[in-house]
Amino acid sequence: MEIRELTTLDECRQVAELEKEIWAYTDPEDVVPPPVLIVSVKRGGILLGAFDRAGTLKGFVYSIPAVKEGRLTQWSHMLGVTRDARDAGLGGALKLAQRDRSLAMGIELIEWTFDPLQALNAHLNFAKLGVVVEEYEENIYGESSSPLHGGSPTDRFVAEWRLTAPHVVRRIEARGLPLVRDAGVASAPIVNPSMAAKRWIWPSGANLSLDAPRLLVEIPVGFAEMQLEDAPLALEWRLSTRAIFQHYFARSYRAVDFFLSRPSGRGQYLLARKGDTHTFSQ
Repeated sequence: MEIRELTTLDECRQVAELEKEIWAYTDPEDVVPPPVLIVSVKRGGILLGAFDRAGTLKGFVYSIPAVKEGRLTQWSHMLGVTRDARDAGLGGALKLAQRDRSLAMGIELIEWTFDPLQALNAHLNFAKLGVVVEEYEENIYGESSSPLHGGSPTDRFVAEWRLTAPHVVRRIEARGLPLVRDAGVASAPIVNPSMAAKRWIWPSGANLSLDAPRLLVEIPVGFAEMQLEDAPLALEWRLSTRAIFQHYFARSYRAVDFFLSRPSGRGQYLLARKGDTHTFSQ
């Protein structure tokens, strides 16, 4: 794949068509239109596309200029990859290209939202990129026309990607290989031990009175399919994990890592108190 900047109106039209293909939007309001794309990239936005050998656009990442605590940042609004290219590591490659472009602009922080119940996205964001999360937004985008959202509230984490932080550099240099994790992670209590079932794991009652330095929160693998096939169960997971994250984030915990176990059908977020200097993998 060739990854390069997209700077023409025609290329922006290709991105808009890809948005419709990837998310299957039926409401035009859900699509970022080409005029907005072209104007934002002319004033500090980043729009990168990935093309195959035939010159077909297979993925893109789009961010807009932002300000946080008086410093210029990038807000990454969309990352999309076609279904036939998702197993090639293209999403990660696009994020790294976005990082390179941001650093060249003198920017050291990129933020974006993602669904905390999408385990594969969490694996990319934490295990491969090294993000940290301490904000939970409830139904931030309202109702979406995408069937991938399954009628579930669009609750989202706000990911902070501090591009030059030591733990971020370690994750990138590891190229997705497992890192040595602090021994204290293994002893962290699970807030919501899930229950095994035939198709998906089920949520259990959450313990909101834990006070350990580190905690684990379980989520299912395959949430997108769950939304389509068992909407009530998906909603139960949404509401139960919403209560957990909002509660512990308010108590100065933040999400610092994610462990994916496909065979067991579950993933686990690692929560740690702010200021824990031994949080990140070495």
